Amino acid sequence: MKYAAIVKYTPDAATIAKARPAHREYLTGLVERGKLVISGPFAGDGGALLVYEAENPGQVETLITEDPFAIQGVFLSWEIREWNVVIINQHLLCR
Repeated sequence: MKYAAIVKYTPDAATIAKARPAHREYLTGLVERGKLVISGPFAGDGGALLVYEAENPGQVETLITEDPFAIQGVFLSWEIREWNVVIINQHLLCR
C-alpha cells in the first residue's frame, strides 16, 4: 500500500543543507529496498512530499523518524495519508 507524507521543514537553511547528503543517501536506500516510490521538496524548501510503500502507517512513521532529516531537526511535522494511484504518466518513468 502507498502512503503519502506531507512534511514541513525547519526554516533554517543551514540545518537543511548540512543534513541533505545523509538524507538523500537514506532515501536512495529506501528506493533500493522498495520502500520509497517518489519524493521531492516543495518550491522554496519549506517542506516535501514523500510517497512510501508500506504495510501500514506505523511503518511509514518509522521510516520518517529514522530519516536523517528527522534526526537532525529538518522535519518539524508530517501528515501521513493512505494514497491510491489512479493514473501514472509512463513517460516520467523513463527519465
